[in-house]
Amino acid sequence: MDDPRARRLFGDSLVAPGDLATSPYRVDRDRIVSSPFFARLGGVTQVISPGGVGLLVHNRLTHSLKVAQVGRAIAERLAADTRYADLLEKLGGCDPDVVEAAALAHDLGHPPFGHLGERVLDQLARQRLGLRDGFEGNAQSYRIVTSTEIRGQATIGLNLTAATRAAILKYPWTRRTHPAPHPRLMEPPPRGAAAPPDDPDGGSLKFGAYSTEVEDMVQARLPFAGRVADWQQTAEASVMDTADDIAYAIHDLEDVHRVGVLQQGSVAAELSAWQRSSFAAVPDEELAHAQRRPGSSIEALRRQLHRKDSWISDDDAFAAAVEQVRAELVDGLLAAPFDGSLDAEAQVAAFSANWTRRLVESIEVTENPAVRSGHVLLAPAQWHEVQVLKFVQNRFVLARPDLALHQRGQARLVGSLVEALLSWLADPDETERLPRRIRDLVELAEAELPEGTPDRIYRARGRAVIDYVAALTDSQAVALMDALSGRTRQLWTDAFVL
Repeated sequence: MDDPRARRLFGDSLVAPGDLATSPYRVDRDRIVSSPFFARLGGVTQVISPGGVGLLVHNRLTHSLKVAQVGRAIAERLAADTRYADLLEKLGGCDPDVVEAAALAHDLGHPPFGHLGERVLDQLARQRLGLRDGFEGNAQSYRIVTSTEIRGQATIGLNLTAATRAAILKYPWTRRTHPAPHPRLMEPPPRGAAAPPDDPDGGSLKFGAYSTEVEDMVQARLPFAGRVADWQQTAEASVMDTADDIAYAIHDLEDVHRVGVLQQGSVAAELSAWQRSSFAAVPDEELAHAQRRPGSSIEALRRQLHRKDSWISDDDAFAAAVEQVRAELVDGLLAAPFDGSLDAEAQVAAFSANWTRRLVESIEVTENPAVRSGHVLLAPAQWHEVQVLKFVQNRFVLARPDLALHQRGQARLVGSLVEALLSWLADPDETERLPRRIRDLVELAEAELPEGTPDRIYRARGRAVIDYVAALTDSQAVALMDALSGRTRQLWTDAFVL
């Protein structure tokens, strides 16, 4: 294969089931959608658990399909725009098939219960199991496509091309060491590279690969050496990341409107109060203690954007974005409760289509992006609009006490499931009755750890359990915990795979 972008991790002659396309990047796409890890995303939480509301809300599968749709649209528009042809070629290319494949794969590693499950597994991996890499959904996605997806004589994952693997890497660094100097040490650090506020020595909060896959990541990035910085996304990864932001900002709002969670009154009060009143003179400390005062939360967002993203943050653009969201979301979509009628469905579809088109058409490409940006980015006006849309969801959905109550139970379930599986693995009388999948994952984790590693068996078992739990759907996690705790009398079930 002459094109370094199309080189695969384990050789180009290996054929996987379902390889029908002639384009190497279409082959990547087909391998991803044929993967059981992709199918399971239909049962994994996006924002609201699909088990609680049925077909009304997006799950990780439908979210991934929307990201792929938006990402491909962006890539095709950029490919047709003569202003950016030379620059995109200089950056290493921007193929719509690569963007689509990466978008479909970007959430493969998300565990049961979405970001909540991700936080619980990371805490358990680092503090309970002594795994320095912890757990991170993006890194788990990369592990799946390069390592754990197929188990046989060789563990080769999906064996994707370098371009697609590089495009999956929203955060092209490991938690602590690669590349050197590590991006978290930059001032300011790239988006996601900073250490968690509660653990300044814990490495980056977000990262794209575990240390066990660092060589695979280096190989994927080789065709882009000298074209983009070691810590910077490829153009294709930047398109996928932007598409992910757009899908989250728009399509997830559809969900909370459909199920009646997002109320017009509370959103209107917040945005309108900020527009009517002058919050600029309120000291930070006083603002922090005025969270119940309408308008204070959106003002806190404005200040946060100034602190973190001074490269683009602008007060006039922010005010215009608040007005745009108030007019089209509050006075538009939320003006009437969703009642399932054809008219209500048409309003949701029109809102989503208009906003998606508006954001996609604003996309720009820059040769010298800010550290916290990618080469492909939203225009300033639309960037601010996305921040306000995301704020509405964070403030009026994710911060709800009833959702927190539900999630605390899910967090306890994930923790209990990990502990129960670890106990099963440690039982010498159960060695031959362990699920074959767990035994395979233990063998893989042992092979990844050098001889002489302290607590090698314990750590291998820990990584295997984390990999196993991360591959369950929400319902599978619940059913498996019910079985392990003796709360179910059903012996044979397809609720989980043993």
